[in-house]
Amino acid sequence: MATIHAAAFAKSRGWTEGEFTALLENRFTHSIGDSRCFALFQVIAGDAELLTIATHPSFQRQGLALRLMHEWHDQAIDFQATRAFLDVATDNIAAISLYSRCGYRQCGLRKDYYARENGQKVDAFVMECCLPQRQSPVF
Repeated sequence: MATIHAAAFAKSRGWTEGEFTALLENRFTHSIGDSRCFALFQVIAGDAELLTIATHPSFQRQGLALRLMHEWHDQAIDFQATRAFLDVATDNIAAISLYSRCGYRQCGLRKDYYARENGQKVDAFVMECCLPQRQSPVF
């Protein structure tokens, strides 16, 4: 995960192996993906949060992130989440487009949230979407 994350987020600091290990030790944290891409998310008290999603640059623009978005939403629904949240750098147009396509809308702004390698700070949009609930079978 750390290798993919570092390659995907070359303009900012990638998360370390230790950071991923610590997150995954938390019982509320879940991951999906493979050697090309992954998503890491938490579900707590009906709310799901996408912590990060990353696709190695060699595999970008192949629909993998869209597939992961649907998969992590499905898993979050299985854990009874009704809402999903994420934050995204305001200059990450590709990610904003992906999230909008998945039903997310801006609900907040975090000033100077992301630090770039050159020391520049970038705001983050906080985005949210409602997750559909599965229908219980009627007998």
